[in-house]
Amino acid sequence: MDISFIIVLVIALALFFDFTNGFHDTANAMATPIATGALKPRVAVALAAVLNLVGAFLSTEVAKTISGGIIREGDGGVQITPELVFAGLIGATVWNLITWFFGLPSSSSHALFGGLIGAALIGAGIGAVDFGVVVSKVLLPALFAPIIAGGTAYLATRLAYRITRRHDGLPDGRGVFRYGQIFSSSLVALAHGTNDAQKTMGVITLTLIAGGLQEAGSGPAFWVVGACAFAIAIGTYSGGWRIIKTLGTGLTAVKPAQGFAAETSTAATILASTHLGFALSTTQVASGSVIGSGLGRRGSSVRWSTAGRIAIGWLLTLPSAALIGAIAALVAALGPVGIAIDAVLGVAFIVIIFWRSSRTRVDSGSLENEVNAAGNVVKIKKSKARSK
Repeated sequence: MDISFIIVLVIALALFFDFTNGFHDTANAMATPIATGALKPRVAVALAAVLNLVGAFLSTEVAKTISGGIIREGDGGVQITPELVFAGLIGATVWNLITWFFGLPSSSSHALFGGLIGAALIGAGIGAVDFGVVVSKVLLPALFAPIIAGGTAYLATRLAYRITRRHDGLPDGRGVFRYGQIFSSSLVALAHGTNDAQKTMGVITLTLIAGGLQEAGSGPAFWVVGACAFAIAIGTYSGGWRIIKTLGTGLTAVKPAQGFAAETSTAATILASTHLGFALSTTQVASGSVIGSGLGRRGSSVRWSTAGRIAIGWLLTLPSAALIGAIAALVAALGPVGIAIDAVLGVAFIVIIFWRSSRTRVDSGSLENEVNAAGNVVKIKKSKARSK
């Protein structure tokens, strides 16, 4: 198969993965302000889309981790082929869509890493993967980042409620946190753009290097940055309502002070990781922050059954995407016929998953109704408390 054709095919699939990353991870920034009523659903996703677009242009450190870190390339390393990158992207995209269908806020980042690692191991051998980088910049951040974000959110929530606690029946002033959430959730969306959009930039750059169209060790070209920025922004604007519902209302009943604490903790963790070049899972950080904020509010409860489902999704993501990527790599090894089979099966899966999702639709309207219903319950409880 002509090398230029396979490179175009890889770039197209990479941008589609970036699109799925957008709607898969919208919840990271906007689930909590939607859940508290700080932002209307459609306004929230539009704001997140714009800020993801801007954030994608602010840094390329994570992109360099992908293109020249996890998968070895260039002099002294194993040259991964564009066909293997294509197989890895199939693994990442398929797993992303499966978890989105079930409303699981799993890691798009780990799906991408898993798909690439599985394809590289099958097609180029164990030497193609730099496991030192995988451990230091993927696995360790995956372990510690949610704990750090959750602990920070817990302390921030306790502090917020202590500062605003009621005295002598006076109003607590916590409603102002709804306005703060507009800023804090915007910061998370900006941080998400600085981290997640770069992963697709790194994959496209890796493909261009593997195809001999770019020098080894170089960063993403400007057109790659722009294309990935727009792809993730469009995906973000499309919604991802299933995961927003899980993260915003499925883990704990989020109140404005909690939401503000969770969002600021998430943003701080992501921005620090981006600066250090850690290819962090923003989904894991956001989930950890929401759980931490739920534990920090007295009288609140965390739905541990939902948290357990999310944790299982985290554990399964990297190996599952790796397995799918490895199978796709085995098929791709058949040559042009194998690439064609992978492409046809991939498109068929995408069509089926979107068709199935349309039968159990979750949209902005149903989500807003659920938030309003939750708000009515809170008002009833408050009025009863005052009458005693």
